[in-house]
Amino acid sequence: MLIALIAHDKPGALQTRMDNRAAHLAYIEQSGVVQQAGPLLDQSGQMCGSLIILDVADMAAAEVWVAGDPYGHAGLFSSVTLTEWKRVIG
Repeated sequence: MLIALIAHDKPGALQTRMDNRAAHLAYIEQSGVVQQAGPLLDQSGQMCGSLIILDVADMAAAEVWVAGDPYGHAGLFSSVTLTEWKRVIG
């Protein structure tokens, strides 16, 4: 099952993102369930959120993945949405 994770950072949290970026990227690498990922950008080109496509067994597994993300532990996000996604192109 493919799940789109869309997360928006809290306002003014760029330093929190930068401080935890290496741990977040390591978590993505070691988890083995991330198909695509990248930051959302604001109008000035600064990172302000995340879009991650997870390939997991079910929504519960996606929720477990989110719970383990270092960005979440750091309190980076103002919101996180998990939605089942269907790949059509790519």
